[in-house]
Amino acid sequence: MANGVMMPKQGITVESCILTGWNVKVGDIVKKGDVLFSYETDKSAFEQESEFDGEVLALFCEEGEEVPVLTNVCVIGQKGEDFSALAPNGAQVSQSAPQEVAVAEKAEEPAQATATAEMPKNAFGVMMPKQGITVESCILTSWNVKVGDVVKKGDLLFSYETDKSAFEQESEFDGEVLALFCEEGEEVPVLTNVCAIGQKGEDLTALNPKASKVAPAPSAPKAEEVKVAAGAPVATVATATANNDGKIFASPRAKKLAEKLGVDLANAIPTGPNGRIIENDIRVASVNPAPAKAEVKVAEVKAVEVEKTLSSEDFKKFNDQKMPNIRKVIAKGMMNSLSSMAQLTMNISFDCTNVNELRKYLKANQEKLGLPSITINHIIIYALSRVLKKHKDLNAHLINGDTMRYFEHVNMGIATDTPRGLLVPTLFGADTMTLSEIAKNSKSLSSKAIEGGINPELLQGASFTVSNVGTMGIESFTPVINPPQTGILGVCALETRVKLGKNDEIIPYTAMTLSLTFDHRALDGAPAGKFLKELKEYLENFSYNLLADGGKI
Repeated sequence: MANGVMMPKQGITVESCILTGWNVKVGDIVKKGDVLFSYETDKSAFEQESEFDGEVLALFCEEGEEVPVLTNVCVIGQKGEDFSALAPNGAQVSQSAPQEVAVAEKAEEPAQATATAEMPKNAFGVMMPKQGITVESCILTSWNVKVGDVVKKGDLLFSYETDKSAFEQESEFDGEVLALFCEEGEEVPVLTNVCAIGQKGEDLTALNPKASKVAPAPSAPKAEEVKVAAGAPVATVATATANNDGKIFASPRAKKLAEKLGVDLANAIPTGPNGRIIENDIRVASVNPAPAKAEVKVAEVKAVEVEKTLSSEDFKKFNDQKMPNIRKVIAKGMMNSLSSMAQLTMNISFDCTNVNELRKYLKANQEKLGLPSITINHIIIYALSRVLKKHKDLNAHLINGDTMRYFEHVNMGIATDTPRGLLVPTLFGADTMTLSEIAKNSKSLSSKAIEGGINPELLQGASFTVSNVGTMGIESFTPVINPPQTGILGVCALETRVKLGKNDEIIPYTAMTLSLTFDHRALDGAPAGKFLKELKEYLENFSYNLLADGGKI
């Protein structure tokens, strides 16, 4: 009897896992206890052992694929058994011979015949790496090789970036660059071949992700180009890939996002492996919804003569440029934040006299005490991490508008200006660090973010964020919350102010304004005001509070 092997459920909140690697192939004989595959959640990695004796009859999923828990990923049984009932929805099974089962097949097209392509023996595909469990595609920013170049293991092939970091890919093979399947600036689904390396003369059809897997009939029509309106860009009519039953294949994350944004899966143009819709396809469809087939018409656009004016035509020149991927992500995040939260900002100023005196002492004794350079931003992060522990509503996430997630420790997001845009690396457990540790670790995080080599896992998970624009002379501003966090603190410029002494004498002092934006759904103005008041008092008596916290710098 054939038995299905499911993707295990690791934890009550886990809905899907990434199948990271197969340890078996179709036709292998396995016994109870043999490792079948490895997989990972967003927190840990695991291996799955077989609970059955028998032959591996089919693999339903590919390496790198995100699989819903409790879904069959393979079948173990006796050769020749009918296992079609064990295939998950969307998987088509061939009984003629043992073979791997494709997760998503092309829709049935009577006018087309299946074409076969054998894997080359002396050529290898180089895939777009998967950087982080949530990353579905990357931008190939530049090639370091061209077709015909001879490369060795370790040679740099290309550079690429996610929405948060930049990376370089080295070759794992020796050989000649036989083909480049992607262009610079192209967004490529992860685990998709981008080039081929090997020996000349090999047929690369099986390695080329853009090679047609079907042989079209001579009369097969091409997609029409559609002009939407005068001056509008030309769009190509496209539809999502469906199986024989009309079901559309999409990753679990894509389905979840489509439901959230109200996007019809049928209107998304798939760019994932095997015609699968991925999360980014839903984002694109939400901004540029595809028209229904019945409504698509090819419009003729007539050029409109522009009346000449007295002004020179040179004054009307402009240059259109596509926004970088990271800029699109930042824009979407900011809009989502402002449209989905009840945000309110409060400002308070504190007397920096005590903080400045401590900084002067630390700077004068830095070498003697073996300390890193400590800035006022590090001092504020230290104070924040201590005060936030007493205000759980600000050290929290608001999930789905009805659930508060309170963090036991303060994971501080540090807004960082980088050449590629705003990034927010996370200083995990800031409340457990000394002032020196905060200075050292936060500098390291910011440097990696600026250089573009930071691990994507360090750009998420913050429970609260601090944003310092005071170095640019900003006296007050309204920072935008990073969802699903409930608050963000803006650090403003140092200012010289005056106050009256005991005998009404005018005393100059240095002050700084702090701008707190909070989500009014999670807490009211009074507790937010109390938090700012306590933070002000903590900073104005920082030396005393540092001693009370153990005195260790």
